[in-house]
Amino acid sequence: MSVSETTKSNSGLWENVKVIIQALLLALVIRTFLFQPFSIPSGSMMSTLLVGDYLFVSKFSYGYSKYSFPFSPDLFSGRILGSEPERGDVAVFRLPSDPEVDYIKRVIGLPGDRIQMRDGVLYINGEAVERKLIGSYRPDGQYDTGAEVPLYEETLPNGVTYTTLDLTPNSPGDNTREFVVPEGHYFMMGDNRDNSADSRFSVGYVPLENFVGRATIIFFSISGDTSPLAIWKWPTDLRFDRFFKSAQR
Repeated sequence: MSVSETTKSNSGLWENVKVIIQALLLALVIRTFLFQPFSIPSGSMMSTLLVGDYLFVSKFSYGYSKYSFPFSPDLFSGRILGSEPERGDVAVFRLPSDPEVDYIKRVIGLPGDRIQMRDGVLYINGEAVERKLIGSYRPDGQYDTGAEVPLYEETLPNGVTYTTLDLTPNSPGDNTREFVVPEGHYFMMGDNRDNSADSRFSVGYVPLENFVGRATIIFFSISGDTSPLAIWKWPTDLRFDRFFKSAQR
């Protein structure tokens, strides 16, 4: 190989390396500042979100905190360049007791709110949230017991409507004390009310700083018992009806 051919070969290799580096940097910028992909690991948000759903979370909806960045560096405290979560938002946040862990729940209580469950009915500031039975729902995968469960529609005071499940009558989460949400914190609940570790239990109140982003859209969904890498199972296990569905309700 001549010197000129060697030079051209090295030049071509370096161009390929530069393209790969640029692509990685672009992906890092998008993931850090715009959208981050997440997968749903549990059934706590059924029927809104299912195990095997893959969704994008908007990082800019609530602005940025240290938890917006890889390795959560202590660059600043609080949040910058964003708005506060709204009641009814489905949001990803860092678990207050273990900030290495991501959770996804629905924003139910805002700072200063009084939240309580009475006989399975949600109360906000002493007023019962509108709740009506709209049918039944049969969970899939590991949550399928062979029976259907009641499916309810709730409408929050700001008009946000979504569905909830009632797996077990008179479960521990159906009757709670009244929680008063501290300033700068939020009360989070799963839509699968009887199978959700949330602010009624160990999660507690979630500081604004811990929010990662607002769930936006489901871009991929496969049966919860199937690995997304099992391409040969896609024809039977992909849930095409969930592709590009809103992750909010």
